[in-house]
Amino acid sequence: MFPGGNLYVTALDERVYAAHQRFSRTLGRSARHSAAVRQAGVALLDALIITATALAAYAGRFGLSFLNDHLTVEGSVWVYYAVPSVWMALLAACGAYSLHHLQTGMVEYQRVALGSGLFAGAVGIACFLAKYDLSRGFFVLLFTIGVPALLLSRLARRRTLSHLRIRGQLQTSVLVAGSPSHVDEVARVLRREKWLGYQVVGAVTSASIEETPAGLPVLGRVSDVVDLVTDSSVDTVIFAEGSFPDSQHFKRMAWELEDLDVQMIVAPALTDISSQRLSSRPVAGLPLVYVEQPQAVAAGRWSKRAFDIIGSGLLLLVAAPIIAVVALAVKLEDRGPVFFKQTRVGRRGEEFQCLKIRSMVVDAEARKAELEAQNEGAGVLFKMAKDPRITKVGHVIRRFSIDELPQLWNVFRGDMSLVGPRPALPKEVAQYDSDTVRRLDVLPGLTGLWQVSGRSNLSWEETVRLDVYYVDNWSIMQDLTILMKTARAVFGSDGAY
Repeated sequence: MFPGGNLYVTALDERVYAAHQRFSRTLGRSARHSAAVRQAGVALLDALIITATALAAYAGRFGLSFLNDHLTVEGSVWVYYAVPSVWMALLAACGAYSLHHLQTGMVEYQRVALGSGLFAGAVGIACFLAKYDLSRGFFVLLFTIGVPALLLSRLARRRTLSHLRIRGQLQTSVLVAGSPSHVDEVARVLRREKWLGYQVVGAVTSASIEETPAGLPVLGRVSDVVDLVTDSSVDTVIFAEGSFPDSQHFKRMAWELEDLDVQMIVAPALTDISSQRLSSRPVAGLPLVYVEQPQAVAAGRWSKRAFDIIGSGLLLLVAAPIIAVVALAVKLEDRGPVFFKQTRVGRRGEEFQCLKIRSMVVDAEARKAELEAQNEGAGVLFKMAKDPRITKVGHVIRRFSIDELPQLWNVFRGDMSLVGPRPALPKEVAQYDSDTVRRLDVLPGLTGLWQVSGRSNLSWEETVRLDVYYVDNWSIMQDLTILMKTARAVFGSDGAY
């Protein structure tokens, strides 16, 4: 051993460590630069919209010739400087440009609305205190144009990103850590929800296996996460259940990943719970997640019933001429009955007569047995893409779900709701397992979450999952969202047969 060998090794280790730190900081700067570009892009779009809105409001109040000689010095201060700068500052202060809110959920829109509301209040208070006579027309136009424009631009941005991500673009590479079963559960959700843009590249787990039960390649152990992130282009690490034996190991892992500036996500063993039922509150250093009770009981209260009565009553008035025309067409085709009644199972297992416009031949039920072998439906459902029992008129009214319009009367009577799980046949209910029975805890719906998520193209398991999710996470806002999406699903007619 040569003199000073230990000192040489120590110096070499320090140089290696320093090189590693420089490389880590370079990756961190790259990741931060990408995040900054996204935030700057959103901010620039907002600035353009706000400036254009201010110009439009000024034009609407003082005339279209303002671009020549009529934009006063006082007006230019408002239009070009005061409005954009203060409005943008308040949006930023309210978190409208936080990366955590630019992906999913309603928080982004809420922050935009909050920042805009604060700006409106600030303008009003400032003008009052300064005794400044601001044009009321300019003020009203500014916010009636600007706020919807900002919200629509955010919505358009999200829709565009989701469309690109579904096509495999703008992907975020993800490494999932945890026990094999939990890793597969997280990976399955991310693959199903392609619009999120997460591409799972592999797993790390404490088990000595080459791949998870679902076939995801295992790239190493949890202790290898830092090396894997350093040697690859992984952007995000998701830590599922079974990642660490205790909280101290997670804390140390966070320290090691700090310089790499990699996004860390913790996926607790909670699934199919809406964000409205979750709240995180740090208590004595513990990030406790509070979960509100399921909402099945709330879905049976007066607010939903009042919503159903008013909604179905108005829709019946609108749909009456359509039903009359279709009824005449059905009668002229084969002289059979116009309406078809079928026993269905409602809330708490109560049976009722579900109404539909007849779309099949008169003896359709008798001919069903001979077609069982050709069933294309998922689980307990009977479906055929090209059912020979459907009439010519039936093909048209089924494509746009017109045959289900008489069920508005079932909703008005209280047998059904505008939104809820599909009303099932008694023999289908007889095959339900303990989890699927949960669908019967609310009124069946004319439309539902599964209808706007793929309709007959979904597997039975996915249909049940969506219906149970609806039952557990019911809210009036969710009902309104589903109703708005129903029109698009109906006119698109994807999965309708």
